[in-house]
Amino acid sequence: MALKIAFTASSAPVAQTARAVLIGRYGNVEPKDADVIVALGGDGFMLHTLHDTQALSAPVYGMNRGTIGFLMNIYSESDLVERLEAAERAVINPLRMTAEHLDGTTSQALAINEVSLLRAGPQAAKLQITVDGRLRMQELVCDGALVATPAGSTAYNYSAHGPILPIGADVLALTAMSAFRPRRWRGALLPKSAVVQFDVLEPEKRPVMADADGISHRDIQKVEIRSEPTVEHVILFDPGHGLEERLISEQFN
Repeated sequence: MALKIAFTASSAPVAQTARAVLIGRYGNVEPKDADVIVALGGDGFMLHTLHDTQALSAPVYGMNRGTIGFLMNIYSESDLVERLEAAERAVINPLRMTAEHLDGTTSQALAINEVSLLRAGPQAAKLQITVDGRLRMQELVCDGALVATPAGSTAYNYSAHGPILPIGADVLALTAMSAFRPRRWRGALLPKSAVVQFDVLEPEKRPVMADADGISHRDIQKVEIRSEPTVEHVILFDPGHGLEERLISEQFN
């Protein structure tokens, strides 16, 4: 039986052109009917595709038609079916963010890479950190802080000098951005089962927003972050170029 492929692409002309060429060569079905979904674009579009297809059973195979492409495979129009059949699978659990706003309302979001709290005004944020119900830091004065998954540890987390985490590690990275007090505090490694709570101190004077994979939530006074084991994203990589290998190679570049 022929492999049923759904092709999705970012709005970039190079990605749209690639989609048209591949559809002409391999055909196309709707994502709900597909055996595999092929995403054409960069890492941002890959995250968008994973979120959009979360309820579907088909894995996602990305081909880079964007800029960075850490989650993507090399673009090629040849031998796609053979590549898909030989691909390695990586399973990722996202983070679930529950944010409480200053007006008392709450919002939720899932994040494959990270949930970050960022100052939304000219003054540094003041955050209090609780882990599994135990107060761990009374006051962190900083530009922001984030919790990252292993898959997201090479993204914003790495730019903020956080650690790169092996994809199979049951660990989350808690990383501070431009910490002022405690001076140069970089963060902590936490078990994947940990529930992290950030309380925003002086939220009216020092406003903070919460960001989940690029989607912002403003006027935050409290955020709870935990891994969501009931949601699984399956990403496909060419043999020898899986996410584990990419995470290791990144540390030796």
